[in-house]
Amino acid sequence: MLAKLTAYITDFSHFIFPHNCEGCGTDAIQQHDFLCMKCIAQLPETGFENIDENPIEKIFYGRLNIQNATAAFYFSKQSLIQHLLHQLKYRGNKEAGYFLGKMLGYQLSKSQKFKDIDTIIPLPLNPKKELKRGYNQAAIIAEGVISIFKKSLETKAVIRTVFTETQTHHNRINRWKNMDGVFAVINPKAIEAKHVLLIDDIITTGATLDACGNTILKSGCKSLSIATIAYTI
Repeated sequence: MLAKLTAYITDFSHFIFPHNCEGCGTDAIQQHDFLCMKCIAQLPETGFENIDENPIEKIFYGRLNIQNATAAFYFSKQSLIQHLLHQLKYRGNKEAGYFLGKMLGYQLSKSQKFKDIDTIIPLPLNPKKELKRGYNQAAIIAEGVISIFKKSLETKAVIRTVFTETQTHHNRINRWKNMDGVFAVINPKAIEAKHVLLIDDIITTGATLDACGNTILKSGCKSLSIATIAYTI
């Protein structure tokens, strides 16, 4: 009797407050879920968190002294991952970022490569850009990560001192030039002698992460690793 009553209340609540999968739009989904199980199963996981010398780590060879690096999913145009990241960055959909962060957190929590992380730093936005957007998408992702991967979160130690336009339309060389001197560590004690995990949404050339990572390494952290939601092939 109680089970039937609970099911009735759930169905009635779903009718009054409809809830749909962000991926396919189906309403066959629990109220607290973001994607249906079918869409989750189709997410293109990379498995890089368990692979030494994976493509993300190779991006930084000779440029940034990292311990480990990973990206949770492959990125392609017109894909669900592109849709979710677009929702996060341009549509104010923080829930998309938190969900993706949780997915990344699950991967990191099961990986031996990332077990000795001490603290997590989301890639900072320039204050002007953050004010315009209303939030830092990397910080939203990081909050999702630590809900699963129980590490400390540090959002005030590193700042972005220079406002830069989107890097999307710049070539590889210009991206590197644009990132020179962009970041600064204002609280070195927060990262001193710690293994820092730097978090961002997507990696292409790695120029922005490289600039921020080198700034962090010069400020006394023990070691640096990188994790992003997506990797552009």
